[in-house]
This record gives sequence, C-alpha cells and structure tokens, in this order.
Amino acid sequence: MENIKIITWNINGIRAAVKKGLYDKVKDLDPDILCLQETKANNDIVEQIAEELNGYQLYVNSAVRPGYSGTAVFTRIKPISHKYDMGIEEHDQEGRLITVEYKGFFLVNAYTPNSGAGLKRLDYREKWDNDLVEYLNTLKSQKPLILTGDFNVAHEPIDLARPKENYDKTAGYTQKEIDGFKKILSLDLVDTYRHFNGEKIQYTFWNQRFRARERNVGWRIDYFMVSRQIIEQVKSAFILDEVMGSDHCPAGIELHKGLVED
Repeated sequence: MENIKIITWNINGIRAAVKKGLYDKVKDLDPDILCLQETKANNDIVEQIAEELNGYQLYVNSAVRPGYSGTAVFTRIKPISHKYDMGIEEHDQEGRLITVEYKGFFLVNAYTPNSGAGLKRLDYREKWDNDLVEYLNTLKSQKPLILTGDFNVAHEPIDLARPKENYDKTAGYTQKEIDGFKKILSLDLVDTYRHFNGEKIQYTFWNQRFRARERNVGWRIDYFMVSRQIIEQVKSAFILDEVMGSDHCPAGIELHKGLVED
C-alpha cells in the first residue's frame, strides 16, 4: 500500500443509506478512512450498522436531538487519539465534529450548520465558523491538519451552477458564509480539489427537488483541505459524482502512507 484513501460523504441519514446499498458502496469505494456526515441516528444504531463493515474502528458523534445531524469516522488505521466536538456547549449538542489524530496529521471531520430557510441560522453559522477557526488554530500549532466534511458553502462562483441567482440570499452562498470559509483557508490550508483539478466543474450536492441532479444543477460544498506543509504528500483529490445514495456524493483524497505509518 503506497497510498491511503480517505473518503468523505454526507449520507443524509445512515439508515436510509443502508437501504440504498451503503454496504456495497463502501466496499466498492474501499476507503482506508471514511468520514460521514448527517448520520441522523444515535450511537447505538451507527455502531450496529458499522458491524457490517468489517475491519474498521468506529468513532461516532451523534446529536442530542434524535434523527438529526451527526458524524462518524470509520478507520482501518489505528489512530493515536480521538476527540469529539470543540468544547463549546452551544455547538457540542449537534454531533458535528470528530478529530482523529494520526502520526503526521490531525484529521477533522466536520458538518457545518446550514444557515437554513430564510437564513434563520446565519448568525449562529457565523459564530460556528469563527469558533471552528480558533479550534483548528490550536490543533495546527501541534501538527498539520486534514480537514474534511460538508461545509455548507460554495466557496467561489465556479462551485455552484447558478451563482448570480443565489448570491447573498441563499443559504450556502452568502458573503458571511464565504468569508467564514476564507478564514478557514487562511490557516494555510489548501483546497485539494482545486489544487489538483484547476477550474474543472464538479458538484457534490444537488437539491432533491426539481430534478437538480439529473440536470446537474449542483453545488460543491464538500471539501478536503490540508495544511500546505503536507500538500506534496497528497497524491490526488477527486469527486465521485456517479455514486448515488444521497443528495451528496462522496469526495476523496489519496495521500502517502508515510503520514500514518512508520
């Protein structure tokens, strides 16, 4: 094994995803590390489902509210340590963050809050972004970062099908959200997809209404960002937009195994 593969996927409900063939899809994807968002299930249910995916160690962070939010990390590579949430009560109720430490980096799996219909949660979302930057900055002082997940923002006009129609009025493409994402990148992080694919247009999310996926009216809101100091260890970054089973598709990176193995 020269490289390891890390996949991120917002599965929009792990029980629904199982009914849509999750087990076979994960076997086909064959990730060494799998980061899931929006599991929408308590820890016990995710653990039961994980038993069908042999060979993985599971870390799961479920929301207090049943059937809402939630993240999970499946890893074949034994980590040094793990941590849930960022230690801020306001944020730590929704199961949105898991940090797993490996030899060469911290892997952070994040599910950023959606600003919601009418942008009702935009102010909260802004606070989340600011607090996440502070949390990441603390980790960054110890070792490089690999940050992944659903960030609920299209960073540039190229990252959504209809930027003019959505700018500053639709959740996921307001200036506050874009600025929040820029603050994350300002931690000397590289958007791996753009690094490897230039201005290629691919999306990771499609609204379930209006046949949006069929017409490819989508958004790129699922990312892998890595510390610039280890970008040369990343071998590829990709979006698997042919993989069905959610309103999001998986995205991934391959990186040199030396970052996790002696």
